[in-house]
Amino acid sequence: MGAASPGTDGRTADGERRQLINVAYRLLGSVTEAEDAVQDAYARWYGLPPGRREEILSPGAWLTTVTGRICLDLLGSARARRERYVGAWLPEPLPDRSERDGTGPPDPADQIVLDESVTMAFLVVLESMTPAERVAFVLHDVFRYPFAEIADVLGRTPAACKQLAASARRRVSAPAPSPAPDGRAEAVRHVKEAWQTKDIAALVALLDPAAVMTADGGGLVGTVLRPVEGALRIAQHLLAIADKAPGLELLERSVNGVPGLVARHAGRVVTVAAFDVTGGRVSRIWAVRNPGKLRPWTREGQVVSGPGPAATARSSPSVGE
Repeated sequence: MGAASPGTDGRTADGERRQLINVAYRLLGSVTEAEDAVQDAYARWYGLPPGRREEILSPGAWLTTVTGRICLDLLGSARARRERYVGAWLPEPLPDRSERDGTGPPDPADQIVLDESVTMAFLVVLESMTPAERVAFVLHDVFRYPFAEIADVLGRTPAACKQLAASARRRVSAPAPSPAPDGRAEAVRHVKEAWQTKDIAALVALLDPAAVMTADGGGLVGTVLRPVEGALRIAQHLLAIADKAPGLELLERSVNGVPGLVARHAGRVVTVAAFDVTGGRVSRIWAVRNPGKLRPWTREGQVVSGPGPAATARSSPSVGE
């Protein structure tokens, strides 16, 4: 990506940062790693001799190519790291920008566009792809880059990149029509209420019989190391948590652009839970507890503020403990 043209200046290149953060987050599933990848790409850009920068027609295309290659390398090494990861690995959850308090320095998470390509369900599917498949699929199907440009990132022919994207696409099963936002929010709200009141019958009714709950603590906090399967087992698990740690708060918040729950204690976010709803019932719960993945949700240790009902929950925020 990127041929040559004189007159390219630093301001033009800097204007690409938002797009690059969006690409890198979808490729890596980590705000922190996405920010580092983009910073690395810019360091390489400004490390070029001035004459070389002036020859580049499109700094955005050049930066996308370099960012894509950095992400490709990171995805390859991430596979080895995740084999050593304690328990399940989940992507970093994102808050809605409108729910931030607006104080403190800007956060890279604020630049990420929240759409269907950043829902937890979609990001988890991306994790099942090979690094090359993920790069080809995200760049082409999500960001509409042509295969000729993706070939520069992957070091393969456009035809090979097209085949990689097709292979990745087969991993993404045709999604069922998503419920209306109000319906999804209502399902999550009912789960919260049933959990708070320890109504196991209501919880079981709200969960799909084949529902699965996955928790990510990274070995830093207590949580289940394997997914909990089945509506009854999940309901029993949630009630066991409620018995262990009363007096904590559950907040209804947008998680990666769709309704979810945030659990906090003394103003500190300790769990962010994303939900997938199928046929009016919760089919998947992803609970992120690893403190390193909750940075976008905090300001100096405080919970993200914003509109939305909150209630003192008689349940622990350590979803999946």
